[in-house]
Amino acid sequence: MQIGVDPRRAVAISGMATASSVIRLLDGSRDREQIIAEAGQHGVPREVTERILALLAAAGAVVDFPAEMLRFVPPELRQRLMPVLATASLAAQDSDGGASLIARRSSCTVQVSGRGPVAALVADLLTSSGLAAAGTGSPQEASQADLLVLVGRQSPAETAELLRLRQPYLAVYAEEAIGVVGPLVRPGVTACLRCIDLAKAERDPAWPLILAQLAGRCADPPGCDAVLAAAVAAQTAAQAVAFADRSHQADATANGTLELVLPSWQWRRRTWLPHPACACGSHQAGQDRTGQYRPASREPEGMNAAGELRP
Repeated sequence: MQIGVDPRRAVAISGMATASSVIRLLDGSRDREQIIAEAGQHGVPREVTERILALLAAAGAVVDFPAEMLRFVPPELRQRLMPVLATASLAAQDSDGGASLIARRSSCTVQVSGRGPVAALVADLLTSSGLAAAGTGSPQEASQADLLVLVGRQSPAETAELLRLRQPYLAVYAEEAIGVVGPLVRPGVTACLRCIDLAKAERDPAWPLILAQLAGRCADPPGCDAVLAAAVAAQTAAQAVAFADRSHQADATANGTLELVLPSWQWRRRTWLPHPACACGSHQAGQDRTGQYRPASREPEGMNAAGELRP
């Protein structure tokens, strides 16, 4: 019997000729004893059922999802969460079928600040991923959240207020046919938006003047079509989900930005380390063992042939 199709996920198991009646019971609604009992009603002896379950478990083809968790979930919500659970089981190879992951996500509050197609798509994706997501018009309207997703250009005053509140945030914008996701800011720990502005000002003395003119403005039209908006929203949601999951994938936007420059199809990473002149105080986390500050990289980092980010 083969479960799955792609060789990177599929599992082929021998000795399962009489397993069909047992496998039909593995839909997440029964615990182990209930499966054994119901299989017995179909004429399958207990020892055969236990052997089938053992073979499946040894092959990594079955997960022990808490049946009680699904029994009390409304049918419509259960239908929406099943793809999330299936993906978690396959990608994370956890033993509980995504139960602990859903628990973490449901306890993580993410607020999306901004308007337009990117903000709306991000909010929808986060909700569909099992997170408690809400939309707000501006950062000042947002209550303290585990993570605030800032869509669009932010004024220095807004980011300074987030620093004062010690509010973690993920910045994102899409304009001029370019999508930028990041940085993911943990105040006092990783580079913030002001750190990046200070680094840009070192390269371009006119940047502070340009930045002042950008505050509260947006291009019309924005130079972000539906395809770019969808790509940026998906990458943003992926980083927010990684933050909620406490996954190392969130490191991609910690002290960095992920950038998609059309017509290229490839996301690239640019490193931005904490700046010593920034009031956020996170530059201490950007020092090496000798206590010397390491400047931000000046060029986008590429990917290797496998599509992985270079260190």
